[in-house]
Amino acid sequence: MPTEKSLPIYNTLENIRMRKDQLRAEIEHDNEQIENLWNELFHKPEKSTRGDHVASIISTSITAIDTFLLVRKLMKNYGGLIPFFGNKDKKKKSR
Repeated sequence: MPTEKSLPIYNTLENIRMRKDQLRAEIEHDNEQIENLWNELFHKPEKSTRGDHVASIISTSITAIDTFLLVRKLMKNYGGLIPFFGNKDKKKKSR
């Protein structure tokens, strides 16, 4: 047999008003928490210094070089399997 949650019983209008105020306070508290979390998530970064800017450029450059080397290695090993990127001369030599 499924059990049902017992709903609160309100006998007076005052009980309903108290529950309404309690729910409103909970909603406002939750809204404030959501607003704080949202602001933490999407805050404007502080102005970066020249050193931060240089470090960002170096990091981006290293990532670009690493990506280039990875693609080059993959093309060397698996280039013949991918029709768009494969070298046509390799296909002729293998026949």
